[in-house]
Amino acid sequence: MDYTNCTYLFFVLIIACFLFSDVGTATDTITSSQFIKDNETITSTGGNYALGFFTPQNSTKRYVGIWWQPKFTVIWVANRNQPLNDSSGVVTISKDGDLEVWNSQNHVIWSTNVYSVGSNTTSKLLDSGNLVLQESSSRRTIWESFQHPTNTLLPNMKISTNKVTGEKVKLTSWKSPSDPSTGSFSLSVERLSIPEVFIWNETRPLWRTGPWNSKIFTGLPYMKTYYLEGVHVGDDGEGNVEFHYKGVEEIGFLIYILNSTGNYDERLWNGERKEWVVTWNSHQFECEVYGVCGPFAVCNSESSPTCSCLKGFEPRNREEWNRQNWTSGCFRKTPLHCERASNQNKSADHTDDGFFEMKMVKVPDFADSSSLRLQPDTCRSRCLKNCSCIAYSYDADIGCMSWTENLIDITQFSNGGLDLHVRVAYTELGIHCIMLAVICTIIFINFLHLRTFLQ
Repeated sequence: MDYTNCTYLFFVLIIACFLFSDVGTATDTITSSQFIKDNETITSTGGNYALGFFTPQNSTKRYVGIWWQPKFTVIWVANRNQPLNDSSGVVTISKDGDLEVWNSQNHVIWSTNVYSVGSNTTSKLLDSGNLVLQESSSRRTIWESFQHPTNTLLPNMKISTNKVTGEKVKLTSWKSPSDPSTGSFSLSVERLSIPEVFIWNETRPLWRTGPWNSKIFTGLPYMKTYYLEGVHVGDDGEGNVEFHYKGVEEIGFLIYILNSTGNYDERLWNGERKEWVVTWNSHQFECEVYGVCGPFAVCNSESSPTCSCLKGFEPRNREEWNRQNWTSGCFRKTPLHCERASNQNKSADHTDDGFFEMKMVKVPDFADSSSLRLQPDTCRSRCLKNCSCIAYSYDADIGCMSWTENLIDITQFSNGGLDLHVRVAYTELGIHCIMLAVICTIIFINFLHLRTFLQ
């Protein structure tokens, strides 16, 4: 072999070394020929997120997940309900184009289950923390982890509910800090005509935000004004009502985690200390628990006792109430005039009922949205004329809301919230007492005048 050939071979070997060394370095993509094994990861281009195998604290099980790199924080789990028992797992693209997790027997324990996509696909971990499955040629996304979240909400990740099918993209808690399998708690968008975000304990509501008014959730008066630019709730144009938030540079990097006890935590990344700081959580006060005071009662964290009946109502079970067991709630002391008239088959004069105003409250659940376009005066008169209407509230950004069912989950605030007008019998308003006092005063004055005249 002459000198020229040796030189040529040398350069070929050098180039090959560079090529193969590049294959072995961190990448953000999985292909059918470039899979990852238990001790390997892929990393987003910006370096903040990695995908690989992990074991939770106090566990021996292995899971495939995405985590925040600067301080190990798992934000998504693939095989949350099908853990691996050893370190022989593989993440790969199948011959059908699905992203899959295999165990040591080459059995599929988790898959994206996107049928008929063909074999020419790749999976990429984006800088947003979103893992996408794409057609290699067109780069069209055919599956993404943001549409299949676990317990963490990231910037620009959307939770949503379809208005026709009811299909939800929602958060679900881990079963425990050491077990990422599906827990008891979920977070979803509800009450789609006047959207709210709910936390559920199985099928029971645990917490809610109150109605969205295009700016804030009215049941979260402490929702700071600097969040407003980043939060969006509304129709996505594809039949879904969605909720998401954008990263706001002035605030810093925020994530939200639905933990295994049902708490929804807001965490802010402190880059200097390299740690998360919990800046808010959904259950800071007793009044945050859904319906803690029962129907027709109001919860006030700043008062003692915490629960009290609405004006014109009294405890349904006085003994339980005195023991601070509020769940049975309250009932109406004096029947509404229209109810009495209806029971006596008489024509009801609805003006004999009235409303008392509760200022700065989280309005009850189950608002009727059929009259949203009404103006304030019409909102009041329409409720008064309908014997089934027991309360109303008007907000300039939401419109006219009314209630015909039990008034449940009312919270009193010291600022913010909405004003709620609750229907009561005329006698409960105290107006008749005022009128009687006025009449008595007039009679007394006339008596004095007459006495003076007679003298």
